[in-house]
Amino acid sequence: MYDGAAIAITKPVFLTITLTLPKRKKMSDNKKHPGYLITVLSNKCPRCREGHLYTYSNPYKLSTITKMNERCPICGQPTEIEVGFYYGTSYVSYFLAVVFCAASFIAWWLIVGFSFEDNRFFWWLGVNGVALIAIQPLLMRLSRTLWLSWFVKFDPHWKEHDIQKESIERIVPEQMGNW
Repeated sequence: MYDGAAIAITKPVFLTITLTLPKRKKMSDNKKHPGYLITVLSNKCPRCREGHLYTYSNPYKLSTITKMNERCPICGQPTEIEVGFYYGTSYVSYFLAVVFCAASFIAWWLIVGFSFEDNRFFWWLGVNGVALIAIQPLLMRLSRTLWLSWFVKFDPHWKEHDIQKESIERIVPEQMGNW
């Protein structure tokens, strides 16, 4: 077994061919990482896909819905890239709510149906409104996780690489928490 060794084969016609064999991967290099969708749905760090972003796993503990770790507990990736970073999550949360409403409308239409002769549409509005209020903590966390994952890229070799400068250069520690 050759680990990254070069082999030279010389022919009598002065033709030299050099072959370089790739280094063998260690067993730890073959470790499968969870996919993007699983990572986002489980609120994991987008850089290492292992650390939890939130300090508490229960999104229905209302006092801690948006309480995030300052850094990923596994790889150290900052979760607040700049002051006001999570303002953009309102658009993501709005989009997710519209998708949920459209899906519930289609499901209601296929299962119950709509009619002008009764109040089925108003029943859907009421059920949809209550369901939106019930899943709002989940939508808030999902939108924050999605937003962060669009700005912090996955690094399968995060143990060997430092945190990208683009991920921390916009932080001004003196301004954190001033608004």
